Amino acid sequence: MRTVKKYPFSLTEAAKKRFLFWAQQFTEVVWLDSNKHSKNYGSYQAILAVDAFTSIKTDTHSAFDKLKEYQETTADWIFGYLSYDLKNDVERLISNNFDGLNFPELYFFQPKKIFLFSEENLEIHYLNMVADEIAKDWEVISEIIYKPEEVDSSKPVKIHARTSKENYIHKVNELLDHIKRGDIYEANLCKEFYSEVSQIDPLATFLHLNEISEPPFSVFMKLEEQYALSASPERYLKRSGNKIISQPIKGTAKRLPDKEDDLKMAQQLAVDPKERSENIMITDLVRNDLSRIAEKGSVIVEELCAIYTFEQVHQMISTISCKVTPTLSSVEVMRKTFPMGSMTGAPKISAMKIIEEIEDAKRGLYSGAIGYFTPYGDFDFNVVIRSILYNSEKEYVSFSVGSAITVNSIPENEYEECLLKAKAMRQVLHITSDS
Repeated sequence: MRTVKKYPFSLTEAAKKRFLFWAQQFTEVVWLDSNKHSKNYGSYQAILAVDAFTSIKTDTHSAFDKLKEYQETTADWIFGYLSYDLKNDVERLISNNFDGLNFPELYFFQPKKIFLFSEENLEIHYLNMVADEIAKDWEVISEIIYKPEEVDSSKPVKIHARTSKENYIHKVNELLDHIKRGDIYEANLCKEFYSEVSQIDPLATFLHLNEISEPPFSVFMKLEEQYALSASPERYLKRSGNKIISQPIKGTAKRLPDKEDDLKMAQQLAVDPKERSENIMITDLVRNDLSRIAEKGSVIVEELCAIYTFEQVHQMISTISCKVTPTLSSVEVMRKTFPMGSMTGAPKISAMKIIEEIEDAKRGLYSGAIGYFTPYGDFDFNVVIRSILYNSEKEYVSFSVGSAITVNSIPENEYEECLLKAKAMRQVLHITSDS
């Protein structure tokens, strides 16, 4: 049981930093920030969850069954992630590529302390065992003084591309051969940038990344020595009562300094036949995924190929929804739709098999999902893209980017799209080379 306190509160940028600084004392931290994009299907402006009372970590074997048991037995808020390679629990697939991060495939925890930020209020939910700490914690957080020098940027990180430009173009051509043979219609091809024996300041890096990106599904996650610093613009799946929403992204264009040119770039993206075909294919894939769990006739495309503008890029996003029976398990909803179609391809299983053969690195948490379940079974999860992943014990830093390959793809253009998506991560890590 939890003790709940509610206060009038406005979440300013300075307040965000105070809460994040305070949270660093804990081994488990999840900060979810909508950056004021929460009006579109959002429940909260931000959420902070810290300090595990219980937790679950597992590999892919029966991972969804274990999560279902943990979520239903706990019957409380739980926060954590699903790695992309849980595809091996959903289908008869494997992951044999190199893994430099070594994150568990699934990790969730039941926090002792939760802070829910809405536009005008803050709700504090503490487990009863620590409820007597609410007043003291509130006092400490309120007295924290933000000093910019406390978050000095990390030293430049020497990043290597696991897949060279020439090799990436070769891999795109391999996928094009599969498409021409009719094995697949579309596949998301990813490449990893990594650094070994490197140390970064996770909080400073996250604050910088969030500042220059301001995405709707931003995450700072610390689970022991594993960190995810995410500037994700994409929602994987949200449940609110008996309604399910998915918002896949396919279609990217760069921002331009001149306002008129920037508007033209967004308008061109909206009518680009290749980008629209990519998005429509993935929208159909998501519709098919949702139809596996939806009430008959309830799958609706609420928004098709809409253009959303973020700090770094313009994106083409579709919104698909459905209704499910109230008794359907939330974990079962995720099992039937995982992983996100925008990060795989169509047909989904064939695309995942081919991706595994062609890519050089195990995706792990990249292309997976971070989010939470409420005590009532509602949930909200992002897609882990535009994210820096860090294992502080191994001193290994990684970020990956990808591009959707279709029959109309030009390999050199797909490589340039990858670099565009990597721009914010390269900037915060102070990477100046063209690797």
